[in-house]
Amino acid sequence: MSQHLSKKQFAQHMENNKAKFYRLAFCYVKNEHDALEIISEATYKGFINLSKLENPEFFDTWMSRIIINCAYDLLKKQKKYEFIVPDDTLPAREEDLSVDDRLDLYQALNTLQPDERTLIILKYFEDRSFREIAETLKLPESTVKTRLYRIIGKLKSAVSV
Repeated sequence: MSQHLSKKQFAQHMENNKAKFYRLAFCYVKNEHDALEIISEATYKGFINLSKLENPEFFDTWMSRIIINCAYDLLKKQKKYEFIVPDDTLPAREEDLSVDDRLDLYQALNTLQPDERTLIILKYFEDRSFREIAETLKLPESTVKTRLYRIIGKLKSAVSV
């Protein structure tokens, strides 16, 4: 029998993971306002659909999928299908990159389709395992690996041109 999260547990999980969820949203829109809008919408959708989460141990994966879908929805609504040049509110993991490296990174990511960007973001920005990515995207782990290696090859050839 599955055990559902209470409203209080949902709030606690959201609080415990707010930085990680914000970074995930930020990777799609590259600005604080839109990232917070995505988190707000995802939190609402997660809360009203809380009874659909059958296994509380998959909360992070489940919310990540909701955040990704909300990011796609916002991008479609704004017709912004490309990464924009980042500003000074970058998440901590990217601070080690020089400005030129960041620009190269975002230009390379700009060449990818949204589903390809999602794989790169989850693997390299969110440091997710192949298994976690597969669970989040509801794909076989072997498919995730194959697609990711193909995307890396695509990025390498784009950089070497």
